[in-house]
Amino acid sequence: MFEGSDVRDSYGQVHASFQKMGADEVRLRADSLASSYLEQGVTFGVEGEERPFPLDIVPRLIEAEDWDHVEQGVRQRVLALEKFLADAYGPGELFADGVVPRETVVTSPHYHRVVAGLEPANGVRVHVAGVDLIRDGNGDFRVLEDNVRVPSGVSYVMTNRRALSAALPEVFADHRIRPVSQYSQRLLAALRKAAPAGVSDPTVVVLTPGVYNSAYFEHTLLARTMGVELVEGRDLVCRSGRVMMRTTQGLEPVHVIYRRIDDEFLDPVQFRPDSALGVPGIINAARAGHVTIANAVGNGVADDKLLYTYVPDLIRYYLSEEPILRNVDTWRMGEADQREEVLDRLDELVLKPVDGSGGKGIVIGPAASKEELEELRTKILLDPRAWIAQPVVSLSTVPTLVENGIRPRHVDLRPFAVHDGDDVFVLPGGLTRVALPEGELIVNSSRGGGSKDTWVLARPTDPDDEGEVAPTATPVTGISQSAGPALEAEVPDLQVHEQEQQQQQGDPKAGDKTC
Repeated sequence: MFEGSDVRDSYGQVHASFQKMGADEVRLRADSLASSYLEQGVTFGVEGEERPFPLDIVPRLIEAEDWDHVEQGVRQRVLALEKFLADAYGPGELFADGVVPRETVVTSPHYHRVVAGLEPANGVRVHVAGVDLIRDGNGDFRVLEDNVRVPSGVSYVMTNRRALSAALPEVFADHRIRPVSQYSQRLLAALRKAAPAGVSDPTVVVLTPGVYNSAYFEHTLLARTMGVELVEGRDLVCRSGRVMMRTTQGLEPVHVIYRRIDDEFLDPVQFRPDSALGVPGIINAARAGHVTIANAVGNGVADDKLLYTYVPDLIRYYLSEEPILRNVDTWRMGEADQREEVLDRLDELVLKPVDGSGGKGIVIGPAASKEELEELRTKILLDPRAWIAQPVVSLSTVPTLVENGIRPRHVDLRPFAVHDGDDVFVLPGGLTRVALPEGELIVNSSRGGGSKDTWVLARPTDPDDEGEVAPTATPVTGISQSAGPALEAEVPDLQVHEQEQQQQQGDPKAGDKTC
């Protein structure tokens, strides 16, 4: 918010409004905001305790020029990963040309030979992507990881906007903010364009593992705002190579499935035979061209953190462009010289498992004990391919309301992109995740993190982007009168769990990455 002792121009009105409200009023509105989230069921579980999903009352502002850079970089990255997946599961030209070692891809736990050669209806495998970004000490955005399996968190982008615009209507009214409400219709349009050939009016469904999944709130919200059915595996059945949905009028054909189930549980015929979450025969139906699965099965190989180290090369190879968004510097433990350097510097670096998610398994060297570092050394030597190393990045901070006032806290940013085959739409803003404990670098809510509403400021000279309209209700004392109706319009009465136990079968964090 500040540059030296001066308030940054973009935060000028926010700072003035908070000063005018005073600390007590800001705290009152923040408490009412948390209460509204709890009452509406927007919660998560930590050690068996239900807590409101922490939404900070101080918005994060991103100026139009900065967002242009992010938008172009995310679009470029999605297009390159799209071409990589088509090549890796198809002709394999990148292997012949030495861009990526074949072993790097085929040894990934998320590479599935069963879908090799399976061509999507409109050539799209990455219908939805979430690209995690950080801002380093120089203020540059860098890519932390890619999420092209079943990235989650966009529901919080939408509900956070509704909630914060109701909590701070006068602040919201002072800004021209690019809207996020169009996401569901953009997604629906992309899914409809992915329908099998010859289907002019496709039936689209959202496939959920069920109520015990940590992202079930998002599944219900997206299904409702797209106006499509939310189904579980038991609601679908395969007949003669086609997927049918059980209804009160009998079986009806399904053409596009936006699945929120991890690959290994999607089809017990091809993957885990004990899965009760998926649909037997769904892969054969997709291979026959009668149904489209979004995102495509096997996309997880592009999420692999080892493959992440090659993405700049993939951009140059497939697009003949230089990367717009740079990776964080990374060492590959599978390469002997890099491994030797890292083992000598374990206490200085961050070590990550290549298939980890939700912050699990990460070891921050400077904060680890000698015993933890020795255990880590053993794991690396036993399975070098399973680990990468990165420097401890000085994450940018943003002003955040905590117990002792507004203080700087570390953040990342997950922009969401929707690819319809013709264009990659990047939702303005995305999900800002904030590490609420002081000094914490891992932003996941399971580690005590929260989120912020991310405001991408529209250019005053742009007539095509008028920004979102602020609510008319102005709170007198807190937001208890204005926040409820706004939230009720968007949030179903459901509970959001971020549970450590398994989702009926399988780890909910594995496929549906939580915030």
